[in-house]
Amino acid sequence: MLIAMLTYWAATGKPIYVSMDQNQRIPYISDIGADTLKPMFIAMSAVTVVTFDLAFIFERYLRHTGKLAPNTSKWQKVYSLCSTIAAIVGAAGLILLTIFDTKRHPRLHNVFLGVFIIGYIVSAIFICWEYQRLGIHYRQHSVLRISFWIKLAFILFEIALAIAFGSCSKTEHYDAAAVLEWIIAFIYCFYVLSFFIDFLPALRGKHHQSHQTEMQMAEEGTKGEMRGGNSDSEEHLRNGVHSTNGYPKPAAEAPLASQNF
Repeated sequence: MLIAMLTYWAATGKPIYVSMDQNQRIPYISDIGADTLKPMFIAMSAVTVVTFDLAFIFERYLRHTGKLAPNTSKWQKVYSLCSTIAAIVGAAGLILLTIFDTKRHPRLHNVFLGVFIIGYIVSAIFICWEYQRLGIHYRQHSVLRISFWIKLAFILFEIALAIAFGSCSKTEHYDAAAVLEWIIAFIYCFYVLSFFIDFLPALRGKHHQSHQTEMQMAEEGTKGEMRGGNSDSEEHLRNGVHSTNGYPKPAAEAPLASQNF
């Protein structure tokens, strides 16, 4: 969506929108989204955050059922719950800021922008906290450590960029603030994609179970063939037609008839 919006702005001659300052040359995301692309801006933003929130819920379900490394304490579950709630609040903020656009409702738009940014940073803090505790108990799962460091990097970068964005906006350096807003948005997209890493153990576990089932079936089939072969060998031995060198054993000669009459 972000690339499509930038492409549209460049393809239409890099116009100066009504919501932009007279000295501003680079639009905010919301400047483009408040114009012709508003329906797409609302729809794509809603799809993105709803899908992302469903990922939080699905991750909670997989941990509860043991398909992902289960929580080892009640506090970890509390962190997960707080993270999910904060993500839902952030999602509501993003949807509302697209509806209350910067051209018609600038004050509400800025409020919901703050709700969106703060909501997802708080969500990242809690889920990072949960993964840090999980990584201590499951040191053999490198995925947890990788995911923890990705989320921690997201928190640090987004907080630093959000402070810089607010500072540039207040000092009326609008072009710099616009660039920072685009960077924040792209980092958020990579943060969303990072959650695919969290589901890798569940996919590997499913593949491992399927492979294990196939191996077990093959092993049972081999045992059945061996039992069948052993039965045939035993039957040949009972009939006296099998020898150690693999050739048929000659049948025993019939006893001579008795000469006593």
